[in-house]
Amino acid sequence: MTGSRVSRVEVPADSLFGPENMPYGVFAPADGIFRVGCRLGDMVLDLAALLDDPVFARSEMNALLAQGPSRWREVRERLRALADTALPIDAVYPVSAVRMALPVRIGDYVDFYASIDHATNLGRLFRPDSEPLLPNWRHLPVGYHGRAGTVVVSDTPIIRPRGQRRTASGTTDFGPSERLDIEAELGFVVGTGSTLGTPVTVDEFTEHVFGVALVNDWSARDIQAWEYQPLGPFLGKSFATSISGWITPLAALTSARVPLPAQDPEPLPYLRGLDDFGLDIDLTVAWNGAVVTHPPYARMYWSPAQMLAHLTANGASIRPGDLYASGTISGPERDQRGSFIELSWGGAQPITVNDQPRTFLADGDEVTITASAPGAEGRPIGLGRVSGRILPAHSTSRP
Repeated sequence: MTGSRVSRVEVPADSLFGPENMPYGVFAPADGIFRVGCRLGDMVLDLAALLDDPVFARSEMNALLAQGPSRWREVRERLRALADTALPIDAVYPVSAVRMALPVRIGDYVDFYASIDHATNLGRLFRPDSEPLLPNWRHLPVGYHGRAGTVVVSDTPIIRPRGQRRTASGTTDFGPSERLDIEAELGFVVGTGSTLGTPVTVDEFTEHVFGVALVNDWSARDIQAWEYQPLGPFLGKSFATSISGWITPLAALTSARVPLPAQDPEPLPYLRGLDDFGLDIDLTVAWNGAVVTHPPYARMYWSPAQMLAHLTANGASIRPGDLYASGTISGPERDQRGSFIELSWGGAQPITVNDQPRTFLADGDEVTITASAPGAEGRPIGLGRVSGRILPAHSTSRP
């Protein structure tokens, strides 16, 4: 350890970031460089200083992720032991005084569509005269490859995207999205990679995934509706995906484990395992400070272990820092829907936000997603926050 002056980190009894949690992130003091830290109460611990290990003196967590589960457990045990001791003052910083960076260097990003309530709602909206779920939905975790280069850390402003849309008259035009939306999701951060050609099984999930992070996969619904057939999401999704600055390790979620909802028909053998890995995580979505919905992750039809098994079933490899997300998290009730297209039923049923009827996002709007889960000490733990404010679309004029 560095420094001669020491102090104990006081963690309030009602804190969501006690020693049973201790999520990881990449931070920098106001006058310093980015490095890996973990959160304890309202403080950030500088791991390079406390553990005297250069793997933490980096601006991303990929090197730590690549070291694998035994190393993750060792680091966590050391940190939990340190949490109850006096620490050097120059290795501890207030959360309010640091800058956060994207915690990992993301090589690949995959977004799934794993909520049966969300998929059913969108099916009813888009195909009112047909079965809401397409024939493949109950047989495999539907997903698509996103754009890793536009994943940004929480509090990064989101510029309204431009794209091609179909107008009410049936003509096409190009311009700023008029139906800008959110998707409240849970992301899974890959730690240990895999070999090209070798699938990862359902029961190998915890050997490869390090932890979870909150995700907002911003969506331009008008652009998406015109372009997505037959190949799926493209420009309507690729402009920005926000991720929280803190990654909660799977080890902190032991008490949040719950059985998956019943899956009918029974999945094929490669999607079955001894551990289904459901999670009891409750999300809260605030629109300009007003809470509008509480999506429940426990109702997700497909588990993260099944998503990973399907993602690699064809032999596709994964690498440290890869990210895959659950897709929109929604429940059966209106106040559990994780997107504004569902909350407003395609814009036909406005929601009240600070006494104003709203459907989709306007310039200047800010959306913040938070979440909590049962913790090992009988009190909830927090998953941080992911927030973003909408800025106007860029002009097409050139200098």
